[in-house]
Amino acid sequence: MVFSDSIFLFFFLTTVLLVYFLILRGRKARNLFLMVMSLVFYAWGEPWFVFVMVGSIAVNWLAGLFLDRYKEDPARKKRVLVLTVTFNLLLLGVFKYLMFLMKNINWALGLQLPVPHIILPIGISFFTFQAMSYVIDVYRGDGQVQRSFWNVCLYISLFPQLIAGPIVRYQTVAEEIEDRNENFDEFCEGGRRFVVGLIKKVLLANNLALLADHAFGLDPAALSVGSGWLGAVAYLWQVYFDFSGYSDMAIGMGLMFGFHFLENFNFPMVARSITEFWRRWHISLGTWFRDYLYIPLGGSRRKTGRVILNTVIVWTLTGLWHGAEWAFIIWGFSFAVLLILEKYTPLGKWMDAHPAGHLYAMAAMTTVTVFINVGGDLGHATGFIASMYGGGNGFWDDTATMYVREYGFFVLAALITALPVGPFLQKTLRIPENAMQLLRGIGLLAGLALTLTYVVMGGYNPFIYFNF
Repeated sequence: MVFSDSIFLFFFLTTVLLVYFLILRGRKARNLFLMVMSLVFYAWGEPWFVFVMVGSIAVNWLAGLFLDRYKEDPARKKRVLVLTVTFNLLLLGVFKYLMFLMKNINWALGLQLPVPHIILPIGISFFTFQAMSYVIDVYRGDGQVQRSFWNVCLYISLFPQLIAGPIVRYQTVAEEIEDRNENFDEFCEGGRRFVVGLIKKVLLANNLALLADHAFGLDPAALSVGSGWLGAVAYLWQVYFDFSGYSDMAIGMGLMFGFHFLENFNFPMVARSITEFWRRWHISLGTWFRDYLYIPLGGSRRKTGRVILNTVIVWTLTGLWHGAEWAFIIWGFSFAVLLILEKYTPLGKWMDAHPAGHLYAMAAMTTVTVFINVGGDLGHATGFIASMYGGGNGFWDDTATMYVREYGFFVLAALITALPVGPFLQKTLRIPENAMQLLRGIGLLAGLALTLTYVVMGGYNPFIYFNF
């Protein structure tokens, strides 16, 4: 079940909201209901995987209790932490990386060991990182131990952020699990935010996906520079609107139920460098790796060589977190190289000070992101990138013209939506706030009507982050 699905919108979410606000009273009853419905939501597509998630929750809940019991015994506390983190990484490793590991062992050593066929539980990377966040925060004293299994289960399984984030840190919502204030104003703001995300997902991401799928489905040698770049840009923006739309919907639903999740995107397309881009994109993942891996490794406090190594480790693992393919490792390593160049050469400072930085950042992001579209087919990725830089079928062709004719409106709408155009126009044209609110309301209603039409008609509705 996905947020942009008619079953979720017209049945699941509606039912949850009605029961939660009109029937249930008391924090324990509402929390228990949210937890049960979150498990139903997760079990909808593949019922057996809910036991994997509940098992993970149980282990991490018990670990929290042991950490609290041994809070005056540093050696035992550390052993509990190490064992629990190892369990979480093994769980993630078996389901997500074992097949990849076995294939590469067979390839490297010329063996024919059996490769198990393991289906990836939806959102396992997200809920595993949240479980680790809980245990590490309790170990560090950044969050109080939660003695109720049901409350830990609610924190990790809460359906608005379960399958695609944002990765909610335990310390962010620890108090709100037991003491939050649902109110009409925040419910309305949450509803507005949910609608914005739904429009991003259905109208922009899904239509850009059609362009991207067509372009990447062609022989790279047949692509012109124009058609290659249009396809690559469409894919980057598909990923952006897919994920930022889901983050908006998650944050919006969280507000409806009284939870305050942190922002996950901050107009990344305005960035003038890759460093700035990653401060604005998937913020919850970036801060997770920073706080739980980069800083423990020594962060930027070490000598240059060690800082470079730390950067390579973190970004290679970031790539691997996104997918168990060499293409994702190359993707992450490529960003490590760019970030190191920006930090230790004049490139970063120069780009930050010049408008050309926007073009550089977008060209670099668009190019590198090609790798995660093709999965394991590195030859297709390198061929596609070659076509973008003149190694294909000339500068412009009929395919590029067709893309502009059929998808030009969505590309333009994506460009406007990805940039802070509204605040810029309001300031430049001196539009009064009351008039701006009216325009936003009209636009939101029109967008919602069109979006629901798409949903009811059952249009193309892929979701990239199911793979993570």
